[in-house]
Amino acid sequence: MTKKLIFLDIDGTLTKAGCNVPPVSALLAIKCAREKGNFVFLCTGRNYAMLLPLLCYPFDGFIGSAGAYVVYRDQILCDRPMSAEQTNHAVKLLKEHNIFYTLDCKEGSYTDGRFKLFLRQHMDEYGNREMLQRREQNEKSFHIYPDTEYDEEPVYKISVVSTARAPMLKVRKALGDAYHFWIHDTGKCSITNGELMRSDVDKGTGILEICKYLEIPLDQTIAFGDSMNDVEMIKAAGFGICMGNGNRFLKELADDVCGTVEQNGLAIAFKKYGFI
Repeated sequence: MTKKLIFLDIDGTLTKAGCNVPPVSALLAIKCAREKGNFVFLCTGRNYAMLLPLLCYPFDGFIGSAGAYVVYRDQILCDRPMSAEQTNHAVKLLKEHNIFYTLDCKEGSYTDGRFKLFLRQHMDEYGNREMLQRREQNEKSFHIYPDTEYDEEPVYKISVVSTARAPMLKVRKALGDAYHFWIHDTGKCSITNGELMRSDVDKGTGILEICKYLEIPLDQTIAFGDSMNDVEMIKAAGFGICMGNGNRFLKELADDVCGTVEQNGLAIAFKKYGFI
């Protein structure tokens, strides 16, 4: 059997968003796929610190910080944070447009305290109470600290939140081609989320790094994702699958759509494509 490289986004793909425990069905499917000689990697926007709870499971490596930090077993293949100039320029624009931000470094993240204050002030708006609860829980679980504790550590990615989409679009235009800037679906919540980082790395370049290192052709890769920061991963992989709960644009881009996390989507897709 030809070995496959399988890449899994985490939030909304391997697990429910913000969760650190994959379904038993997914873990069994990953175990069986690896026993058949395939490689399985995490491919996520999470930084190293946020990845740690999942590294207790037997993966072959990971693409972290949306492609800026790539590891195969104990070998670091890519370590490319934003420059200090890029970080400072982006933060300046975000502040000017009143966009809340979290600086994602390797060992932790540093969040703008204004955002939680805003959520508390507008808790009765649809979705804000739940978002505040999730954020406070995430800070405990994911090594997230106040931005007042930030001490010039290299920043791999900036997660952003705004009360409207328009300021996000203005900042994305002002930043230009030097940055990737993904804006996620708003849904029913009154908050718009996004992520930005340097433009020469993404989940797709992370896949290329691993293929090059293992000397396995790109057409032997398969990727699973659900959101806009998975676009480059789905485009780069030999075969791309979007989760049933995924972004509408990503579903159109992907080669197939599988069930949601709750529907054991990964396990069913692994069986469909012969990994188990």
